[in-house]
Amino acid sequence: MKRTLAAMLAGAILSSAGPALAQGKVIKFVQNGNLTILDPIWTTAYVTRNHGYLVYDTLFASDENNAIKPQMVDKYEVSADKTVWTFTLRDGLEWHDGKPVTSEDCIASIKRWGARDSMGQKLMDFVKEFKEVNPKTFQMVLKEPYGLVLDSLGKPSSQVPFMMPKRVADTDPFKQIDSQIGSGPFIYMNAESKPGEKHVYTKNAKYKPRAEPPSGLAGGKVVKVDRVEIIEMPDPQQQVNAIAAGEIDVIEQPPHDLIPILKKEKGVTLFNWNPLGHQFIFRMNWLQPPFNNPKIREAALLSIRQEDYLKATVGEPEFYKVCTAAFICGTPNAVDAPGDLFVKPNFEKSKALLKEAGYDGTPIVLLQSTTLPVLTNMAPVTKALLEQGGFKVDMQSMDWQTVVTRRTNKGPVSQGGWNLFHTFSVAADILNPISTSYMVANGDKAWFGWPTDPEMEKLRDAYAKETDPAKNKALAAAVQARALQTAQYGWVGQWYGPGAMRSNVSGWLKAPVPVMWNIEKK
Repeated sequence: MKRTLAAMLAGAILSSAGPALAQGKVIKFVQNGNLTILDPIWTTAYVTRNHGYLVYDTLFASDENNAIKPQMVDKYEVSADKTVWTFTLRDGLEWHDGKPVTSEDCIASIKRWGARDSMGQKLMDFVKEFKEVNPKTFQMVLKEPYGLVLDSLGKPSSQVPFMMPKRVADTDPFKQIDSQIGSGPFIYMNAESKPGEKHVYTKNAKYKPRAEPPSGLAGGKVVKVDRVEIIEMPDPQQQVNAIAAGEIDVIEQPPHDLIPILKKEKGVTLFNWNPLGHQFIFRMNWLQPPFNNPKIREAALLSIRQEDYLKATVGEPEFYKVCTAAFICGTPNAVDAPGDLFVKPNFEKSKALLKEAGYDGTPIVLLQSTTLPVLTNMAPVTKALLEQGGFKVDMQSMDWQTVVTRRTNKGPVSQGGWNLFHTFSVAADILNPISTSYMVANGDKAWFGWPTDPEMEKLRDAYAKETDPAKNKALAAAVQARALQTAQYGWVGQWYGPGAMRSNVSGWLKAPVPVMWNIEKK
């Protein structure tokens, strides 16, 4: 379909632009989907993670080179036997309601995050207890040395160990919080926010940035605007029209087919904020037929050809890479999958496996997101490939937030469950076996799809305890091999996507997350 700019249409989009601009410098930011869930521990959705970085802060953070640096923490110490970690908070940290950030707040926050996140769960396996030394200092006591303490607390992307007040962090990890009080650089304006239209954040005047210059997600979080508004604008064409007309300032991830138009727009600059890129995956539900049968999961993997997905969704080869490594090509743990897996499908072997497994031809329910453009074309490709491999497929279309909600359903498809869906991860989330939530195989505690595989957990434990990089690389390869042996999930291509911002906007940082501090508007 030919795309054209329509400034007249864009002008009608934001009826509230005038009053908002009158309040000072405002950044109007369009994310890659609507924001409906405001609890960044309850969901891994990236739009909610982005919201989290506005409202909350972290104990540690990763810089532009993926090194972990203190953030809310002023200093930390490790005992000689490496089992006692002592953390002291910076002076002057406050929640948005004016109350001080305390040790007990942080302990409660770590515990809640540790119940949901894959890295958090593994860290908590090694934690013996927490001790509050004083209101600003606390200890994490381990059962035995663990090599990924700082990597865990400084985890950059979903789910991020954001700090919350104890009264909020004490919420059941499997229920959503009902408060948006944080200590981050912005304050969420609940009364002004209208889900489905916009979410409003004002500068936290009491926030005390670190003294270091910003780098990635670390360093000084200096806010240079008065207000950020997340504008809900699901139509990509409308987004492009709006930024061309100056109605919005930043688009997190414009669809690839609209990038040529943006390149020609004089008032717009493209910025590759996430150089490591992203990876598409598909997840099968281990709890329900037919994917509770490992041979049928294997048949699905044998039917995959990554380039079909990448051409259908990304298009231009400059923005994608066929990559058969689970842990991101070009990074230390990357190992190619064997043979032609993910490159050249073997439909005949897939059909043979389905016959051997006794597949009865019941259609698998494939969830298709229609509102997250980068995912919209994924499901039709899967449908076509799996049908060539002998499956019957019932592709059901819905908005992304419905996918996010429905994927939590562990029941059969007759009761609102599912068999397969697609998503993607920023590369920073999936660089090793512990941070990659798709690799967790501890049943009910695992990411959606809920695989159970004790052998996989043994390999992940071994990786977590190992400090020799060479041995860690070998263990990462073993984890990938085990994931392929059990057909734990499928990774279907690596891709890159620049953001777009108005030319009078600057300061967007290179990081795995689009953050709103350091951004200036002239």
